[in-house]
Amino acid sequence: MNSMNKNSINFGLSGRVCIVTGGAQGIGAACAQRFASEQAHVIVSDVNDEEGEKCASRLGATYLHCDVGDKQQVHALVASVMQKFGRIDVLVNNAGIFKVADFLDIEEHDFDAVLRVNIKGAFLMGQAVAREMARQGSGSIINMSSVNSVLAIPNLASYNVSKGGINQLTRVMALALADKGVRVNAVAPGTIATELAAKAVLTSEEARNKVMSRTPMKRLGTPEEVADAVAWLASDASSYVTADIITIDGGRMALNYTVSV
Repeated sequence: MNSMNKNSINFGLSGRVCIVTGGAQGIGAACAQRFASEQAHVIVSDVNDEEGEKCASRLGATYLHCDVGDKQQVHALVASVMQKFGRIDVLVNNAGIFKVADFLDIEEHDFDAVLRVNIKGAFLMGQAVAREMARQGSGSIINMSSVNSVLAIPNLASYNVSKGGINQLTRVMALALADKGVRVNAVAPGTIATELAAKAVLTSEEARNKVMSRTPMKRLGTPEEVADAVAWLASDASSYVTADIITIDGGRMALNYTVSV
């Protein structure tokens, strides 16, 4: 399993101010690393302060604590970034959580918690950052969707619902902000080799084989491969792309059968 050399393509992001929510680990950390590799000004945001500080220190980035479901914390984050850098060029709305439960057993507070972070958080961050981007007349927002915005896993109902909502939020934001110089897109990963996937779907060898059987490329994606697509959407190389949801799934969404593993 070989992914592209991460240093092989430069998207011209040097000097751009890039916020990554949920940036302490997984796909978020990979996005922060990708931006840092191009000498962007990176702001890693998370509620996991220990891991977030480690990630930011490793990258030479700025760490700011933020619960994206809390409007006051979101506005404080944006104000801090504006005070330090005077602009925001890129937002990666990556912060997300999930709760595993059979549909008949889902607790209301768990359902609310997932939508609070995954949907409300993306909305609050997107709106606050978009106001600054609209003032400066440019910017790129990338929301984190999933193949489960379209497909469904029965014991991840609230997560599935939240990612379906992200797709529509992306489209609504893109249309609302198109004449303000702000582009909004989403990436929809399939099964990526992250801590989240290990806890949610890669819980056994049998479960791993099931994932492989529905993935034509017969491997997991890497966080770096998602980060490459995010970097492209953040850059001028995608200047005519908005309201799009880019699927990064090794061919899974096109597959109408299973493949031998």
